[in-house]
Amino acid sequence: MRGFIQEFKEFISRGSVVDLAVGVIIGGAFTAIVNSLVNDIIMPVVGLIIGGIDFTGLKYVIAPATATTPEAAICYGSFIQNLVNFLLVAFVIFLLVKAINKFHKKKEVVEEAPEPEENVLLLREIRDMMKKEKI
Repeated sequence: MRGFIQEFKEFISRGSVVDLAVGVIIGGAFTAIVNSLVNDIIMPVVGLIIGGIDFTGLKYVIAPATATTPEAAICYGSFIQNLVNFLLVAFVIFLLVKAINKFHKKKEVVEEAPEPEENVLLLREIRDMMKKEKI
């Protein structure tokens, strides 16, 4: 039993497990931020543009409700609303990832050493030739 507990401690303290846990926690927080952005900021604007249409009420009634049975309907409006929400969330995530990648590329470009000018390259070549000939 003692070996099992020690093995579990080693497993849990490995970097990859801790990194995964941190990623899941940050991912959950990021999901809340993106959902809030879509639902609270973007969807009201989209609703205004399309005239306040709410897709969730759209349905095809197969059999109307009676006194003894509930209505049988295909609620395709909910599916359309979820699809629109998914596309908006995916688009927002795409824009965020694109912005982050652009930021990282700019950072990499700044950190790279500048390419030497042609005259510097020629001088280096002459120097190397002189070393070979020991002039």
